[in-house]
Amino acid sequence: MLYTLTLNPAIDLFIDLNELLPKKVNRSNYDDYQENGKGVNVSRILHRLGIENTALGFIAGFTGNFIKDKLEESGIKTNFIEVDGITRVNVFLNAETEYKIVNKGPLIPEEKKIELLNQLNLLQSGDYLFVCGSLPRGIDVSIYEEIIKICKNNNVKLILDTSSKEVLEYLHHGVYLIKPNDEELADFFNIKHSLSEEEIEIYAKKLIEMGCEKILVSRGEYGAIYFDKNHTVAVTAPKGVVINTACSGDTLLGTFIGKSYLGETIEMALAYASASASSTAFTEGITNFENVPELLKQVKIIKNI
Repeated sequence: MLYTLTLNPAIDLFIDLNELLPKKVNRSNYDDYQENGKGVNVSRILHRLGIENTALGFIAGFTGNFIKDKLEESGIKTNFIEVDGITRVNVFLNAETEYKIVNKGPLIPEEKKIELLNQLNLLQSGDYLFVCGSLPRGIDVSIYEEIIKICKNNNVKLILDTSSKEVLEYLHHGVYLIKPNDEELADFFNIKHSLSEEEIEIYAKKLIEMGCEKILVSRGEYGAIYFDKNHTVAVTAPKGVVINTACSGDTLLGTFIGKSYLGETIEMALAYASASASSTAFTEGITNFENVPELLKQVKIIKNI
């Protein structure tokens, strides 16, 4: 079974405007509310690939219920833990350029954190667990070590997508896959400049030395690179008009793992994931995969060692 864990989910509000003017009433051309959060997005991608999965995490108030209801209406199982407060609403504006407004989540009390860890302890050998996104208030980075240990003890394949560099302290326990983007990879190692492909390889292999089995580095318009001890595979990204980049990395991750789970080779899973991530970037929400076969024709596997 596959599980996604979104500790700080959100409703994403997408708004399209002709322009955004200060101190004026700016009327939208279009708006859309979507259940979101990185793990939630991965759940949606897996489901659209035909893979059964369960969404876990914390939800609060009417906005949290919106996320739960929308996922269940689409056929995705959920087992969220309810807390007091309101699940956050993030806003993405597309006017002359793209604006992203990301808010804080509710405060998570200690007893709810313990409830979550007990829930994760029920996962079984061979299960997959995606842990994605930011931490809500009340949860500190030490939760990653607790989750990693639980997954190691239960032989669960843990997939991490987090920008918290503190997670590096816990990789020695063993992690199945980690997915930084190129900027996050640089930040992990306190590098202030944009990484070259050669530097991406150097630092990805450092993560492998630290305890990660597989590394997937997302590079936006430049595609993605996959590393393990025996393979380095890079793919390009298709060209198109970018409308929203908010969920592209989640699409890349969910599609790569999903296609691999369904038996695709590393090369084809990565190429399909790159096309799918671009499909998401070229639409208001997450890809429905309809244009992915056409986009896939643009993707090149440029490195396979």
